[in-house]
Amino acid sequence: MNVLRITHERRALALSLGATLLVAACALGPNGAPPTMPSPAHYGQAALPGQTATANGVAQHFDVGAQPVPQWWRLYRSPELDALVDEGLKNSPTLAATEKTLVGAHEQLRAQIGSSLLPSVDAGGQATRERALGIPEAGPQTVRYNVFVGQLQASYTFDLFGAVRYANTALHERVNVQAFELDAARRALAANIVTTAITAAMLDNEVTSTQRLIVLAQQTAQEDARRFALGAVPHAQVLASQQNAAELEASLPSLLQQRQAARHALAVLIGHTPDAVPVLPTLAGLTLPEHVPVLVPTTLLHTRPDIAAAEASLKAAAADVGVATARLFPSLSLTASMGQGGFSWPTALSGAGALWSMGGSLTQPLFHGGALFAQRRAAIDLYEAAADQYKATVLSAFANVADTLAALEHDAQAADAAQRQSDAAHQAFDETAARGRLGAVADAEVRTSEQQYRNAQLASIRAVGQRLSDTALLFQTMGTTPE
Repeated sequence: MNVLRITHERRALALSLGATLLVAACALGPNGAPPTMPSPAHYGQAALPGQTATANGVAQHFDVGAQPVPQWWRLYRSPELDALVDEGLKNSPTLAATEKTLVGAHEQLRAQIGSSLLPSVDAGGQATRERALGIPEAGPQTVRYNVFVGQLQASYTFDLFGAVRYANTALHERVNVQAFELDAARRALAANIVTTAITAAMLDNEVTSTQRLIVLAQQTAQEDARRFALGAVPHAQVLASQQNAAELEASLPSLLQQRQAARHALAVLIGHTPDAVPVLPTLAGLTLPEHVPVLVPTTLLHTRPDIAAAEASLKAAAADVGVATARLFPSLSLTASMGQGGFSWPTALSGAGALWSMGGSLTQPLFHGGALFAQRRAAIDLYEAAADQYKATVLSAFANVADTLAALEHDAQAADAAQRQSDAAHQAFDETAARGRLGAVADAEVRTSEQQYRNAQLASIRAVGQRLSDTALLFQTMGTTPE
């Protein structure tokens, strides 16, 4: 009696479990919710200041809690830059390929949903003439006959335990991953166009200043050579000035190459061939945005496309666990067919030629060499790996924002020091040049003063360009406004 009672209890438990899973198949796998992440008080090691140091007359303000700016590049107030980004987003073949891939993924999702959730119905027709061996004792040794068959066949597999639903959910989330990657590609393309345009403009100014430095160095070398011929300076000074001029001349081709490469890269980014370089903005024509948004960490989780993609991958992995679990349970399929058939057309089209069949099959996996359980364990491991990857993506995003915010503050400090140095050197050069025009100082001293100013100007150009570029990177790190 005890054995029978236990058996009945097990059967009741199995029926109850089956009914529960039939109503709520989500119990077969995790819900895919992302793990809880810490919300730091501030991104970096130190608290975020309200604004950066003032450099070139501009102090950038950190608007904590503000939303991302969709078309942030327009804050640079450069029509040339706006045109470059707009054209790149419209004509980039790389972006177009990603968009078409996403469209194809959507169509594959529709195909899978339609084929898995709805019955399949097929029509078929067959007309054959056959020759078969007969029985010698019963008649002719060969038999020839025709067969005409036309029928409709239908089949449907019931999703009793959610295997199909889980598989469709997994594919849907993987399509979402591609959508978020497309959004990230758009933002990366815009940022690459902006930073490359800034680099090209910065290199233009560097080339101009370097060319002037070369002229000054060559003039100094020529004058030292004349003075050496007169015995006024030692030969070592002539060699030193020639070495300085040659060193500057050697640095110019590298700058020209970098500028040319930046222009070629920019042309390709907007969908042009490298020879079709577009109109570029000048460094002076770019305005540094004074206000930059700084999202709180909890909001950043919903605006960064890389975090959204990691969350979608986690949900897909959770659905894969449900698929692997559902495969352990029974599968029920129904098939049906109806049509007409016969050994002649009149017979096939008459009532005597009616054909039909109905059937059902119930399959319960019993032994697969442990493959089904191993697949489920593998799905669980992959789900846990996706959860860890989500954590890593979030932490990386926090570090990305922290580094960019720190870079803006340090860029402002560097730009301020470089600008003060350039201003002082410029003022010293102006005064020296004025004295030179009055004959109070020699031309060599005027050239030396201008060289000091041009070198300080180069440092200031690089600092301004770095500040503009890092601002673009901060806008990119903030993500996009969620729909």
